[in-house]
Amino acid sequence: MLTSKTAHSAAPSALGYQHQTWWALLELLRLGDTRPDAAISLELFDDVAWEEGGNATQLLQIKHHLKGQRTLTDASADLWSTLKVWMDTAAPADPDGPQLILVTTQTAAEGSALAALRSDTRDEDFALSGLVMAALDLESTRTRQARREFLALGPADQQAFISRIHVLDGSPRIDDVPKLVRSELHWALPRGHEDDYLAMVWRWWDEQALAMLQGGQRSVDVAAAHAAVAGIRDGFTRAMLPTSVELDDVDSHAVAEAYAGYPFVEQMHWIAYPPRNLRSAIVDYYRAHTQIVHWLDHAHLSRHELVRFQRELLDAWACEFEWMEQEIGPEADEATKQQAGAQLLRQLMGKPGAFLSRRYHDAYFGRGQHHILADEGRMGWHADFQEKYNQLLAQS
Repeated sequence: MLTSKTAHSAAPSALGYQHQTWWALLELLRLGDTRPDAAISLELFDDVAWEEGGNATQLLQIKHHLKGQRTLTDASADLWSTLKVWMDTAAPADPDGPQLILVTTQTAAEGSALAALRSDTRDEDFALSGLVMAALDLESTRTRQARREFLALGPADQQAFISRIHVLDGSPRIDDVPKLVRSELHWALPRGHEDDYLAMVWRWWDEQALAMLQGGQRSVDVAAAHAAVAGIRDGFTRAMLPTSVELDDVDSHAVAEAYAGYPFVEQMHWIAYPPRNLRSAIVDYYRAHTQIVHWLDHAHLSRHELVRFQRELLDAWACEFEWMEQEIGPEADEATKQQAGAQLLRQLMGKPGAFLSRRYHDAYFGRGQHHILADEGRMGWHADFQEKYNQLLAQS
């Protein structure tokens, strides 16, 4: 059982992992323009890593601390755990190996070896001397193995190792990263829809990060990141409407259960619509309805445009419904009506409608709109749908 004490102790670790993931996006946005052929990865070579041509060029250890933990000394466990990771995995004696960057929210103590590894106060000889002195400390047991490994390298290999290490201390904490990401994307923010745009960028990045952490994706290259943020931006132009309800975000089983008694679902039962297609139709209805609410709430879509689209769908449906009635005739039996209604619905699901071709291209929306209109009794599939619909309302 997770107690309040254990939950509290786990929080900094969870924040650290989240910070690592968010920092990778900030790295992409900050430095991508100077590295057009590079890619960034998570937990592949290191916490975060830059690579080119499949080879790591920079390894980043990302350390996040709470506000009260501000000073980093040469004896800090964070430092020696980081050095041990690099000694074990990054061929420390290779002077041509990737840069090794410690990104920490803490501030290196003045006069420390770490402070001498900042870019603006760099002194590798002083840093080496300070780390050797810290490594000789006999009192600390927590970092003993790392210090022994460092001393075992010998002077020449220690010098090569130190030459590759860079300290980025006093870095922003996790609650500051979203503001920095927003600043880096200032050029892309669509006026009036800034928050929606950023939410979609973060959702895209969360998907990329999860794929990398699960091993399904190696890295995200700079070109792909630029294309993604620009593509999301294009979704907010007048010519296009943004998608805020992705299919992967929908629990189809839960949605099907929640809408099981709705009139549009009954309409499909009246024509014996196949179960899998019926469930897909319910998901289309849910996504389209939710998407409309979002667009209207955020002024992406006017009610006039929505009414016009619905009118187009109703006109097309009325013509096809008339053909169906003529083909089956007034004396058709129930089986014929069911079969004809199912064919009518299947046929209309393949027609996106003019509105979609002008401002939106996801076909689910047109399909979902048909079901929204069917739910209101404004269209139907069974030849006797209007009578059945009225009886349904009378029973409710």
